[in-house]
Amino acid sequence: MRVDLLKTLKQLPQRLDLKRRWYRFSRSPLSIMGLIIAAGAVAIALFAPFIVPYPQSASTYVNLPGRLQPPSWSHFFGTDDLGRDIFSRTLFGFQYSLLMAAVVIALVAPPGIVLGLVAGYYRGKWVDTVIMRIADIFIAVPPLVLALAVASLLTPSVFNAMMAVSLMWWPWYTRLTYSTSSALRNEYFVQASEVMGASPGHIMFSEILPNCLGPILTKLTLDVGWVILLGSALSFVGLGAQDPTPDLGTMVSKGAQYMPQYWWLTIFPALAIVFIILGFNLLGDGIRDMFTEESR
Repeated sequence: MRVDLLKTLKQLPQRLDLKRRWYRFSRSPLSIMGLIIAAGAVAIALFAPFIVPYPQSASTYVNLPGRLQPPSWSHFFGTDDLGRDIFSRTLFGFQYSLLMAAVVIALVAPPGIVLGLVAGYYRGKWVDTVIMRIADIFIAVPPLVLALAVASLLTPSVFNAMMAVSLMWWPWYTRLTYSTSSALRNEYFVQASEVMGASPGHIMFSEILPNCLGPILTKLTLDVGWVILLGSALSFVGLGAQDPTPDLGTMVSKGAQYMPQYWWLTIFPALAIVFIILGFNLLGDGIRDMFTEESR
């Protein structure tokens, strides 16, 4: 009984802190809107095969008599040059966009964060110099240019587009974690852990990393939109997903050939990209406010 009471008392500050952070988040209507949009985009991506009216439009389906039809009650976003339902393909496009964002962030965030922690903890030593100079080399090249260069050397596909984006994204997590962890390196709680004989690994991952979560979580959320935008740009120039894959960037690129007469081929997929990016950007701003001492 006494042990349970002690555990409850230890967890109480954490619960109060979570409530305080949620209060900061919920004070902003834009943050709530971003959460709803982001959750809606994820739900659409997960349940697209079950909610689209024409699931066959995501494949090699061809319906030439129904090609290039304008928006109507039977086809909310119209049909493309092969008679496929654009509304169904747009909802399936959410899957590929969010899949790319999830894979890229899962590949680049862990190594980038670990390298930033190591460089920040050993600031001023050779480890710091080697890691950060390599990161600076990648950061010096514009992200889109580097991604285009890598993707152009590979066979155009969704997988290779993910690899191209992943190659140039990790240094930004290294730089962010380095700046935060190096600022915490000389704090009293870190020095106390060193005096008590804690290992460098324990100090980096148990003491410093939890205090870096605010900026990291904010960047993770904001990067969803950036990765989707960059992946769509690769698909737009023909270096990403290829038809008949229902990728939003590919749909915008193909529809641009029919502008302005058949405007719906481009406008609706482009608006879907804007919808996803807007939602995750608003959500990222809300997460930033959650970890801000004084809510705006």
